[in-house]
Amino acid sequence: MGKMPHDLMEKYIYTRLGEIREDVLIASKPGIDVSVTWIKDDVVLVSHLDPIVGAVKRIGWLAVHIACNDIATAGVRPRWIMSLILLPEKWDPDMLDTITSDIDQAAKELNVSIIGGHTGYAHGLNRPLVSISAMGLGRYNDILLASMAKPGDSIIVTKGIGLEGTAILASDFKDILLSKGVSEKVIINALKYFNEISVVKEAMALAEAKLVNAMHDATRGGVAEALLEMAYASNTYIEVYEDKMPLKDETRIFAEKLNFDPLWMISSGTLIISVLPENEDKVIKILRDMKISSSVVGKVIRRNKPRVLIHRREGYEETLDTLEPDRDELARIWSEYPRA
Repeated sequence: MGKMPHDLMEKYIYTRLGEIREDVLIASKPGIDVSVTWIKDDVVLVSHLDPIVGAVKRIGWLAVHIACNDIATAGVRPRWIMSLILLPEKWDPDMLDTITSDIDQAAKELNVSIIGGHTGYAHGLNRPLVSISAMGLGRYNDILLASMAKPGDSIIVTKGIGLEGTAILASDFKDILLSKGVSEKVIINALKYFNEISVVKEAMALAEAKLVNAMHDATRGGVAEALLEMAYASNTYIEVYEDKMPLKDETRIFAEKLNFDPLWMISSGTLIISVLPENEDKVIKILRDMKISSSVVGKVIRRNKPRVLIHRREGYEETLDTLEPDRDELARIWSEYPRA
């Protein structure tokens, strides 16, 4: 599932948000993954909706964790979800059983309640589509947004780039990877990355410690797109170094065999953190105590036209200044191997 071009989003989405109400404190805009609605006093409702169609196995589990990640990166603990399940025309009860069981399991893991939704099937779908709306309550002055990244901040990246995509490839593309010479052991190791896709625990720990200025979960488009979204949201110029990015061996092997760029591979579970330099070590220690690896990969340079400069491992520089909805490595691989 791809993203719409930024210019069309500006023209047809961000200018058509219905009635302008005073209780809507933060609404849709580039790089901002949540909406914030006033409830009472300083209490606000933080909400987010995210669909998933790029995976087959564990789609319900993934959808819940990915939606709740965005609530947590705002510094709010997710409490409720609603689910939309659309099945292919040739669905069967086992498919519905698997998806709803996975949604229930993920919700219990995160201590969130499923409060409603819709389930059906649709003509023209060849894979299930699951969309989750997640919600939580927080205090307005404690909300963290990608727009809060500040010049001078260090950029920290956790776990590994291309994390979610690596796990999905191991699950849904196993036979193709085996045919390309990838060992069973490497694939089994990559499957374990599903267990790292949630960022709720670490995001909440960092938010409660009040050490970070902004956090962003790297979803479709990977770490590269997430950095650019943060730059757009905060109107900043961000500079990073590819050779400082955490890269797991399994991701590197898959990238070589399937010819993809890990920086642009979907990476839910990888947290992008903007933090004052003097708080770097404290943030890294909190993460390390939670057995989460992290690396300082660059910094926020200045307020500027949104831009990301990537110093590539090969020695050249890549400048990103336009949100690129077509740079989705998992979607490209699905198009090349549609029957995987």
